[in-house]
Amino acid sequence: MSTSWPSDSLSRSASPRLATFAGRFGGKPLLTLPALTNSLLGIGGLIMLLLLWWLGTDVLASSEGFIRQFSPTTAIPKLVTMLAQPDLSAHILASLRRVLIGLAFALLIGVPVGLAVGSYSRLNTATSPAFQFLRMISPLSWMPIAVMMFGVGDQPIYFMLAFAAVWPILLNTAEGVRRLQPSWLSLADSLAATRWETLWYVILPGVLGHVLTGLRLSVGIVWIVLVPCEMLGVSAGLGYFILDTRDRLAYSELMATVLMIGILGFLLDVGARMLYQTVTRSRTA
Repeated sequence: MSTSWPSDSLSRSASPRLATFAGRFGGKPLLTLPALTNSLLGIGGLIMLLLLWWLGTDVLASSEGFIRQFSPTTAIPKLVTMLAQPDLSAHILASLRRVLIGLAFALLIGVPVGLAVGSYSRLNTATSPAFQFLRMISPLSWMPIAVMMFGVGDQPIYFMLAFAAVWPILLNTAEGVRRLQPSWLSLADSLAATRWETLWYVILPGVLGHVLTGLRLSVGIVWIVLVPCEMLGVSAGLGYFILDTRDRLAYSELMATVLMIGILGFLLDVGARMLYQTVTRSRTA
C-alpha cells in the first residue's frame, strides 16, 4: 500500500526538481516517490515486453523466416504511417462506437436489474442460478443466432457486446446494494424519504463504486469480444481490418493493427480506472 509523502519530507529526501514536479493538488502531492517508482517499473515491464518481441522476431528467427514480417521494426513504423492516414482512424472510430453502444445497453439493463436483485433476497435466490448459467455462455456462441435474429450489420454486434458486458455490471451492482450501510436506509426512513428519494440520494450514490468496478471489468471483456465480432458481416472496424490485411498479405499492417488494438484496450482500461478513482476520491474527500 502506497504512502503519502509530505512536501517538506520530499524536499529533504529528493531533489528540488522532483519536489517541483510533484506539485500539490488539494493539499496532496500529484506524484509521490512510490508512485513514480511504480510508474517506472511499469514502463520497464513494457520495454521488456518490446525487447522480447524484438528478440523473438529479429534476432533469434532466421533471416528467411516468415515470422520476421511480424517484427516490431516493421510493425511500429507501419503503425505510425497508418495513423497519419484516414483508413485506420475510421476503423478505430467504428470499433469505439460499437464499444460505447454495447456498454450503454449493458448499463441500462445491468444497473436496474442489479438494484432489484440486490434489494430483494427472494428475487436474488430465484435469479442467481439463471444468471450464473447465462454468464458462463460465451458471447461468441450467440453469433449465429444473433445474425438470424438481427441480420448482418451492427445490431448483432451490439447484442453480443451487451451480453458480454452486462454480467459484471449486474452482479457488482447487486453486491453494492447488499453492502449498503443499514444505518443509511434507517436514516432515510426516519426522514420520511420516499422510495424514489431513497433510491436517488442513498442507494445510487452508495453503489456507484461497485457499478464502476463492474464497468471496468466489462470494458476489458467487451474489447476482447469486439474483434471476433467484427469479423462477421461488417465493412469497418479493427476486426474487419485484420481480415482485410490478411487477405491482402499485408502482414506488417496486420501486426500494426494488433498493436493498435492492445494500445487502445490499455487506454480504455486506464480511463475506466481513472474514472473509478476520481469518483471514489470525490466521495471520500
